[in-house]
Amino acid sequence: MAATVNAGARLDRLPISSFHYRIFWLIGAGMFFDGYDLYVAGGVLAATIQTKFSTLPQNLQFLSLTFVGMTLGSLITGFVGDKYGRRFTYQVNLLIFGLASLAAAFAQDMNQLIWCRFVQGLGLGAEIVVGYSTLTEFVPPKSRGRWLASMAFLVVAGFPATALLSYLIIPTFGWRPMFIIAGVGALVVWYLRKNLPESPRWLESQGRTQEAEALMQSIEKEAAIAGPLPAPVAARPIPQIGAGAMLRPPLLQRMIVGSWALITINTLIFGFVIFLPQFFLRQGLTITQSLGYTLVLASASLIGCAVGAYTSDFIGRRWSIIGASIATIITGWIYARFNAASDPTIVLSVGFVLIVAIYVQTAILFGVYTPELFPTEIRLRANGICNTLGRLATVFSPFIVGSLMVAYQLPGVIGLMILLVVVQIVVVWVWGVEPAQRRLEELDTATGGSGGPSGGAPRPARV
Repeated sequence: MAATVNAGARLDRLPISSFHYRIFWLIGAGMFFDGYDLYVAGGVLAATIQTKFSTLPQNLQFLSLTFVGMTLGSLITGFVGDKYGRRFTYQVNLLIFGLASLAAAFAQDMNQLIWCRFVQGLGLGAEIVVGYSTLTEFVPPKSRGRWLASMAFLVVAGFPATALLSYLIIPTFGWRPMFIIAGVGALVVWYLRKNLPESPRWLESQGRTQEAEALMQSIEKEAAIAGPLPAPVAARPIPQIGAGAMLRPPLLQRMIVGSWALITINTLIFGFVIFLPQFFLRQGLTITQSLGYTLVLASASLIGCAVGAYTSDFIGRRWSIIGASIATIITGWIYARFNAASDPTIVLSVGFVLIVAIYVQTAILFGVYTPELFPTEIRLRANGICNTLGRLATVFSPFIVGSLMVAYQLPGVIGLMILLVVVQIVVVWVWGVEPAQRRLEELDTATGGSGGPSGGAPRPARV
């Protein structure tokens, strides 16, 4: 790879400018509708089962095929994004789930809705992988955690947005308008996002140095409006990294950490959070009460993302993940132990803290930590594989959760969540690196990183 552009160091030394905010909102608008479409299942499925449009087995099939689509979308987009670029991949996946959302609104029976949801899943899985990875390559290391966790905030904002709209729309107008909102919004963003630039880091990694240099000069010209630019760090030789490196240390350990963390957080969200309306219905609440309770708890997701945005840079990624995991275990046990009586105080107070803890992890694991773990040449592929394994777990988790709900009620579901989180603490403690305040290229060349229990200073790079 030619070392004449030095795109990474030049991007990292730029002051925050209108360029960064434009990139953030161009990516973030699509990510919001990705989150909206992701969480719309909770209210929609509660409504379809109440109106006899679907049955519980069909609802589980709806969720499972959603995750099959997301699994395939995550895997495919990783390879496409590394080969053809971030911008191209981003536009294609947004178009897919936008059109599929509109088709879902006009489904004539539950089988049609399930297959529309599968196609939506292809776009949803792709969006998550390429969105976070692309922003990772543009923002400076000093505040990278806050930028990426703020992006996760926009994704998670889809949760309270769908909860609020479900509460206002579904009891009166039914579930179909929920998909129309998603489809129209996604297509509007698809049109606006034609102005999204390609990643200079990716262009340089592909040997397209002239394009990377031209784009960097354009970015620097815009950033220089705010004042003189500091000199970039001198370019360092970075070894070419092929896909086979994912199967060798240290990237193998990073793959294990990223994969297990995404398996865990996906199961927490889609085995617990997404089922909240149905948990409440099983406890005897009306559809309106169920959606109202879910709306209150959904607001905690935004607080969790805001906390993650602060702690990811302040105390680091590893300790934020471990601390939120411990909080999830404690509050999850209390919630399962005392929720059996359906006491509104317990449901809303302890549940609120539990959702905050889950979404601290969501913001950091999806938005911040996993994309940082891998070099530019294989970032989307490695992140895509981690997301694929995470999504693959959720193909089966709806059926596992459905069985646990019938046999053991809520305590059985919470028990599964706690077991996964305990293992997550162990793998992040033992093998997790600490990317906070470090340049991506420094992580790329480090053979051991700052992993291990101490989480201390980075080891010298071997070039």
